[in-house]
Amino acid sequence: QVQLVESGGGSVQPGKSLTLSCKASGNFFRITRMNWYRQVPGKRRELVAASGVDGTTNYPYSLLGRFTISGDYAKNTVNLQMNSLKPEDTAVYYCNVQIRESPSSSVVSDYWGQGTQVTVSS
Repeated sequence: QVQLVESGGGSVQPGKSLTLSCKASGNFFRITRMNWYRQVPGKRRELVAASGVDGTTNYPYSLLGRFTISGDYAKNTVNLQMNSLKPEDTAVYYCNVQIRESPSSSVVSDYWGQGTQVTVSS
């Protein structure tokens, strides 16, 4: 059983910053990727930041320079630093981790956090 606990959401004014955190716990072999997604009602969930255990990070071009993901694969935690927030960043943000369950298997499973609301408004 894997649990993801997110924290750090809230309401901020445009131009401000916010940091989201997510911690994974449970019985598993290792995390291979940690990502953040967001979703607005009526729209598809979209990737906002991705990190790999090899140290790679990826962002949509539209968010480059404003969002920064930092994954600590030893502590099974991932943060999302969001700067210069805009009203269009308002969404529910989800932590996503990809876990290799066992050292004897290459199968990777997806797990999702419960979501945390971020509201950017003046």
